[in-house]
Amino acid sequence: MTVEPVVWISLLVFGPLVAALLALEGRPRFIRFGLALGSGASLVGSAGLWWTVAGSGPVRHALGGWSAPLGIELRADGLSVGMLALTAVVGSAVSLYSTAYFGSLSEVRASPPAKHRATRFFAPLWLLLWTSLNGIYLSGDLFNLYVTLEILGLTAAAMVTLAATSRASTAAMRYLVLSLMGSLLFLSGVALLYVTYGALSLEALAAASSTELLPAVALAVMTVGLAVKTALFPFHGWLPPAHASAPAPGSALLSALVVKASFYILLRLWVDVYGDPTAAGLLVLGLLGAAAILWGSILALRQVSLKQLVAYSTVAQLGYLFVMFPLLWPQTGGWGAEAWAGGLLHGLSHGVAKAAMFLAAGCITYAVARDDLPSLSGLAHRLPVSFFAFGVAGMGLAGIPPSGGFVAKWLMLRSAAGTGQWGWVLVIGVGGVLTAAYVLLVIRSGLGRSEADEPVRPVPRRMEWTALGLALLGVVMGLWPNEILALLEVGFAGAGEAVPP
Repeated sequence: MTVEPVVWISLLVFGPLVAALLALEGRPRFIRFGLALGSGASLVGSAGLWWTVAGSGPVRHALGGWSAPLGIELRADGLSVGMLALTAVVGSAVSLYSTAYFGSLSEVRASPPAKHRATRFFAPLWLLLWTSLNGIYLSGDLFNLYVTLEILGLTAAAMVTLAATSRASTAAMRYLVLSLMGSLLFLSGVALLYVTYGALSLEALAAASSTELLPAVALAVMTVGLAVKTALFPFHGWLPPAHASAPAPGSALLSALVVKASFYILLRLWVDVYGDPTAAGLLVLGLLGAAAILWGSILALRQVSLKQLVAYSTVAQLGYLFVMFPLLWPQTGGWGAEAWAGGLLHGLSHGVAKAAMFLAAGCITYAVARDDLPSLSGLAHRLPVSFFAFGVAGMGLAGIPPSGGFVAKWLMLRSAAGTGQWGWVLVIGVGGVLTAAYVLLVIRSGLGRSEADEPVRPVPRRMEWTALGLALLGVVMGLWPNEILALLEVGFAGAGEAVPP
């Protein structure tokens, strides 16, 4: 029996939304059921859509039977399905982790209001954020991308405030203001395109001529807005305080998933809609990405806070996604198939690894109620699973085989070397060495000898094993990458050339 794609799309859109409404009721059983419903619907929906797209190609569905430009059309190709699958897997793991991290409401009724508020509102905020992420990856027009992007930004900023500290409130406000500024720039570009073409569908815009001045201005404005929301250097200042201040499950979601949504839209614009960008624009994006890799890594090495270190690592790792751009259209002409595959595989493997690192860091801070590196001395002997998960995920980010990060960076290195772009080879190589250095800095702190046998709060096994499971999934992605790479090529502009084995 063949299942229509609309079934999988409905699960992905309405599953987390209905779950958010259930979790908003606030009682423990409703929160747990909401998280289970959202996770189950997203896992089944993304798996079904993966099977459909991999077998039959891209799918589309017009809501209410009204196609563009009058109606809203949802579409899914290999890239969007890959992002949906990443969101489903990481989101389900974080949902499971959060039930132990926050505890049940019955256990915190007499606790301080801050802890009660975090326990009460994390699930509905996360499930609404999940709905917006799925909506972004299924949207086929710019206006719906803007609406879902706004919902994403508002819920993400609210999630930072759940820590209920002055530092978290300040970080959340800065995040919210800059996020709204980025959204305003993006909306301005959308308006310019609508004035020029009278259409907002991605497919219609891709078919139109983009040689006029207004479309070029629109791309520049939207790129700046999305770069702010993605925290690309030098717009990255809001990210480390926000991601480090949020509760551990929120930090994992923000670093692994949320920043990818705005990058996804930017990638659609540059590759799918415009399709033939200028060499100068590509070079600027590549140079900003290189600066992000080097600057973010150097600042990560200088941190004494574990969560701040992991947050600056996000700044650095996002840089690889932008180094991909000049490799996609090398000066020799043609399409950089290896750069495409490597860049997107890096985005997926980074999502899994970064979630694992923040969840492992959450286990550590849960145990000792602080995260400064000197205080972690000797803790690896008492929390071996958490530190092992952190190390495995970190080595994946550094590109150590056999992880997915290794395959991704290897493909990007081959693309750069094959087209004679040795500067990017150097940046990718140095970035990997710096990543390994700050990961080993944490591991060395944990393996040191502690002078005092301080009490350690028992960490629920569910939390530790969830972090380890995501870290090991990053290794699995490196051992069997072909299925993922084949999916990412389905239905996306320029991806007609297969990736060499």
